[in-house]
Amino acid sequence: MPGCVIHGAGDLRVEDVPSPVPGPGEALVAVRYGGVCGSDLHYWRHGGVGDFRLREPMLLGHEVVGTLVAYGSPDTAGPAGGPRPAAGASVAVHPATPCGVCPECVDGRRNVCRDTRYLGSAARFPHVQGGFAARIVVPAEQVRALPAGLDPRRGALAEPLSVALHAVRRAGDLTGRHVLVTGAGPIGCLVVAAAKAAGAARVTVTDLLPAALEYARAAGADTLVRADDPDDSGWPGEVDTAVEASGVAAGLDTCLRLVRRGGVVVQLGMLPPGQSPFPGNLVVSREIELRGAFRFDGEFDDALRLLAAEPAFDALVSAVVPVRDAASAFELAADRSRSCKVLLDFGAAPAG
Repeated sequence: MPGCVIHGAGDLRVEDVPSPVPGPGEALVAVRYGGVCGSDLHYWRHGGVGDFRLREPMLLGHEVVGTLVAYGSPDTAGPAGGPRPAAGASVAVHPATPCGVCPECVDGRRNVCRDTRYLGSAARFPHVQGGFAARIVVPAEQVRALPAGLDPRRGALAEPLSVALHAVRRAGDLTGRHVLVTGAGPIGCLVVAAAKAAGAARVTVTDLLPAALEYARAAGADTLVRADDPDDSGWPGEVDTAVEASGVAAGLDTCLRLVRRGGVVVQLGMLPPGQSPFPGNLVVSREIELRGAFRFDGEFDDALRLLAAEPAFDALVSAVVPVRDAASAFELAADRSRSCKVLLDFGAAPAG
């Protein structure tokens, strides 16, 4: 079966990989769509993400939806011990497998588990193989049935929307607030939608690219600002809350300078490895709260419900590319002047 395997920086190959067999407690999923994430692009371009470096070939991908083919054991329960999706159901896959026993898991912060397994991640060795294959095996409790009426293409946004929802929750109560989002990539656009859903009265988005800002408008942004134009009339005097979604130090600088005294800045974008300069004195003198946001946990189920309720998310899926053309899909996803979220299409679900 076809799989997208990264061997090193610039070395992405569509290879025939073995078809897996589910064991006890596992589910076999026929993947239909996989979203190309910024972390996938980092592995492709640079051979790593932040401090996580490739040390062996790895299947990419962690934003996947498809069809549940079979379970490895007839007594497998669904998420939280609830009813499991039936074979043939359209499903999304929660990509994280927390250990469940570390201090963070015990404290209810499973998204920062110190021993988690995450699809398509080089954070540990051997690496955790990802979901960009025609069939994958995952822990059965990580399979979620798509809500009725949710098209699988839109359902492929569940993982990045979960990231956005978690960042918004880290920001605190946004009801009636003015929120700044730096970076109008797929995650930034989904932060816009999540902030609006959380009751934000106004969302201002900055980016260098006009095309990216138009995707932010489709997601619900009220004001669009060219980040490289200090005279742009859309720049706010100050905001209540800011979410840095660009992953560059200049974005964090903007957030810290524009958030009000006592405001909250959430660093969501993954900054380059090593030290990143930022105006730390502003954090002190203005008592700004700087909070990190990493992945998500229970927000995955909330994301599926929100996607089912809002067809406007379809506008963020800019292209669907057959898996055999993965190289062109990655090129397109890396060009934010031409794309927002790019999906790989693994074809119709094979028979059980």
